[in-house]
Amino acid sequence: MLSTVRIAIGVLGALMMLGGIVAFASGAPAEGLWATAIGAVAILAVTFERARYRSEAAERSAADPSTVGPGGGEPSVPVAPFRPTDEQFVDPTSGERLRVYIDPATGERRYHAEGER
Repeated sequence: MLSTVRIAIGVLGALMMLGGIVAFASGAPAEGLWATAIGAVAILAVTFERARYRSEAAERSAADPSTVGPGGGEPSVPVAPFRPTDEQFVDPTSGERLRVYIDPATGERRYHAEGER
């Protein structure tokens, strides 16, 4: 479902940019500029939007967040070099309590669901 929404926003953004370029070329520079800018923002948003609380490896694999792990976090407790921190929070989307793990060398953060909702 999420990928369908991304595709739809990307297509609409491309159409807005195309319409803006046409409007700019046909003598309506203000309208063309606005349409092009809105289309570009939509395309950039789709391009750089990432699913929350997942490692870079999970992002690169494009795995479905529901199969990655509880609360959208990692499927198992992160192992070395990751170390648990005292930081915990409740994911407002899933209601899961997540603990933050960090790699001290790179600063990469991973999240793992702990406990019950």
